[in-house]
Amino acid sequence: MKKLFRIKGEGSMLGGVCAGLAEYFDIDVTIIRLLFVIALVTPVPAFIPYLVMWIIMPVKNTAVHS
Repeated sequence: MKKLFRIKGEGSMLGGVCAGLAEYFDIDVTIIRLLFVIALVTPVPAFIPYLVMWIIMPVKNTAVHS
């Protein structure tokens, strides 16, 4: 069963929400980021769901340790 995580480490930019959503839905992270940017310029405030997901989603740390 798939689990939804924020992905911190390589590939994440801000909170790792877009990277986590992209992994969960098995699509390119760029598509998710573009959808969020497009949603930011619409009348519906997209930053509120992003902040909620950032707070609620557990972190899956993928940082490479040497």
